[in-house]
Amino acid sequence: MVHFNGVSKQFGKNKLVLRNIDLRLDKGEILCLLGPSGCGKTTMVNLLMGRLLPTEGSVSVMGEMAPYPTVRERIGYMPQEDALYSDITAFENLYFFGRMNGMSKAEVKERAIDILNFGGLEDDASKLVNDFSGGMKRRLSLGVAMMHQPDLLVLDEPTVGLDPDHRRRIWKKFNELAGEGKTLLVTTHVMDEAVRCNSIAMLYEGRIVAKGSPDQILTQTGAKDLEEAFLVLEEVNHNE
Repeated sequence: MVHFNGVSKQFGKNKLVLRNIDLRLDKGEILCLLGPSGCGKTTMVNLLMGRLLPTEGSVSVMGEMAPYPTVRERIGYMPQEDALYSDITAFENLYFFGRMNGMSKAEVKERAIDILNFGGLEDDASKLVNDFSGGMKRRLSLGVAMMHQPDLLVLDEPTVGLDPDHRRRIWKKFNELAGEGKTLLVTTHVMDEAVRCNSIAMLYEGRIVAKGSPDQILTQTGAKDLEEAFLVLEEVNHNE
């Protein structure tokens, strides 16, 4: 589904953000890009979505390079910032993005009801997004990404700012989607969310320092939890 092949990304003359990234993401997998702020997670997402081009190497989705001439509509994207139209309603946002991704009017109306219910926004469908709280905007942004039922979901910090109940519901849905054969790439810096994923790629200073299931990473590092595992890997790679 996704392949980073020897990818490096440099900004300007001296700012090397990603270093020789090799990463594969398979159908039905939930992969977490885990690491502290500034480690390169969002840069990887922007490369994947074609918002940036690699300095070296290549990025492909379902066998195509950006701008993904035939698979674009099979990708759902939730950026770190809320990419919503604030001067229209929640329903109108879902309607616009659904139609933009090739859904019929009837499909959009039916699907929007499901999305609003999932996000706990059913009573706010006619409210202007400008009047939404930050958490409501995050839930609607996720709904926009999921609206057209894409085969690949790319989600940059999808649960930041949400309460535990909403986070639990969202991760339950993520696992259901993976069980249906959908593929998810999720960035986070929250360790208890990373452990919910099939596999984790830990980033440190623009490099993948570990890749595997949560249990594999704990075994590799001898740590009791992912936070300790990351500290072990951070120390090892800092000293190299």
